[in-house]
Amino acid sequence: MLVSLTVQNYALIKRLRVDFTKGYSVITGETGAGKSILLGALGLVLGNRADLSNLKDKDKKCVIEAEFEIGAYDLSKIFENLELDYESSTIVRRELLPNGKTRAFVNDTPVNLKALQGLKEYLLDIHSQHNTMALSDKTYQYYVVDALAGNTTLLSDYKVALKDYKKAVKELAVLKANQQEAQQQYEYNLHLYKELQTAKLKEVDEIETLEADIEKLSHAEDIKIGLFDSLQVSTEEQIGLQTLLNQLQTSLSKIAPFDAEYKLIHERAKSLKIELDDLVFELEKHAEGVEANPEELELLNNRLSLLFDLQKKHFVTSLEELIAVRDQLAIKVGQVEDAADLLKDAEQNVKNKEKATFAIATKISTNRKKIVANFKKELESILSKLGMENAQFNVAIQTTKELSEYGIDDVAFMLASNKGSDFGLLKKVASGGELSRVMLGIKMILSKFVSLPTILFDEIDTGVSGEVATKIADLMKAMGENMQVITITHLPQVASKGQQHYKVYKQVEGQETITYLTQLDAKERVNEIAEMLGGKEKSQSAIEHAEQLLSI
Repeated sequence: MLVSLTVQNYALIKRLRVDFTKGYSVITGETGAGKSILLGALGLVLGNRADLSNLKDKDKKCVIEAEFEIGAYDLSKIFENLELDYESSTIVRRELLPNGKTRAFVNDTPVNLKALQGLKEYLLDIHSQHNTMALSDKTYQYYVVDALAGNTTLLSDYKVALKDYKKAVKELAVLKANQQEAQQQYEYNLHLYKELQTAKLKEVDEIETLEADIEKLSHAEDIKIGLFDSLQVSTEEQIGLQTLLNQLQTSLSKIAPFDAEYKLIHERAKSLKIELDDLVFELEKHAEGVEANPEELELLNNRLSLLFDLQKKHFVTSLEELIAVRDQLAIKVGQVEDAADLLKDAEQNVKNKEKATFAIATKISTNRKKIVANFKKELESILSKLGMENAQFNVAIQTTKELSEYGIDDVAFMLASNKGSDFGLLKKVASGGELSRVMLGIKMILSKFVSLPTILFDEIDTGVSGEVATKIADLMKAMGENMQVITITHLPQVASKGQQHYKVYKQVEGQETITYLTQLDAKERVNEIAEMLGGKEKSQSAIEHAEQLLSI
């Protein structure tokens, strides 16, 4: 509940602090005294848009602070979801700076406006005459019915299921579109894929290998001549390298025993001889293997030309990129060839998710229909007490075959205001005063189901008087047994029912007008209600009437 409100430098308020208590409280005051200022301050601290014109002193900042006692309302999870620090005694502060910037704090932690607005609906419900128009809004009608039906968890599950279902439908549509486009390209892609598959692309360095082999075959005669010349130099019987090295080795072997250095030289000569013999063996092997082969050279050249042509055709510059193109074409071709299975799986997925979503929506619909009779009976009873004795209320629920954000129901509030009249849509047949009373009745019923710490009614009793006003006050006082109810009113019947009574007034101090809000004691309440009954000149009868109202 709202424990206290502190306002500094806002509109006509210089500085004020007011403490509130549980139960049913009323706020009264003359027209223009500043009740709207109080509502504006509450709205600002809970995230409404700020306006520099609201600064009383343009050179100083405006500070509005509200303290809420919320320990009994299990809001810790809400704070966690909004990434706010939870305290059972929560303080919300909003600052409007002279430069137009604003700052917001929850329990002294800076927060953004979105978080503040997200928290608002769990702390305070400000209901003005304008809010009766919410009864005409489909979203609000679903909210009321679902709150009474206890559909909160089911609705959360439904939103997730509906999102998944819509995602599956979208994915199916994309798949169909892609497959249609792929089918159109299938023959061409298949031709390209088979061409690359026929090419049997291998390792990414095949081109380098081909170029090297072609280079060798193109110079086969030169290579063969070079190898045979080398062999002749090495093996010629009279002056070949092998013969000369044999002679060198023989000569050195004769002197090797005489000195260690000679022996080492002899060993080196032997090593040269071994290395030369190995070299000659390699020359002989290569010489035997080298020969001109025009057919193989032609094959290699054709293979290289094919690879270069394919690269050019697919606008790539390497064999690696060409292999990637082949693999991508394989996927595209495969998608079309596997289209039937993919499409079948996607369609089945949509059906499964649709079935699951409908199952949840059906439970929601069943719960809604179960509460209609009791809702109708209870609201009609309240309306009867509020002077609408012959009014009949109904919630028309028509089940559809389409899934919407609200489920599978089309919900409409219906009203027959007078005996014998036909039901019509509430927004079309109810007057402003009737809408106010219907809204009050719905709020009272909701207060038993929705855990809201505080509700503030702003002149919801406008347009009524006499016994009806007294009944409205009784209803709001009854609501105050379950929650904190604060009512701004001009009616003495409503004001007299308050367990606490606050007065808004303004007075001129020097060159400025200042608005104040103060709690009235018993004597002050008598005078205030007497003024509401008879004006500034309080007659004795007005005072007696006020005392009588307060004693009831």
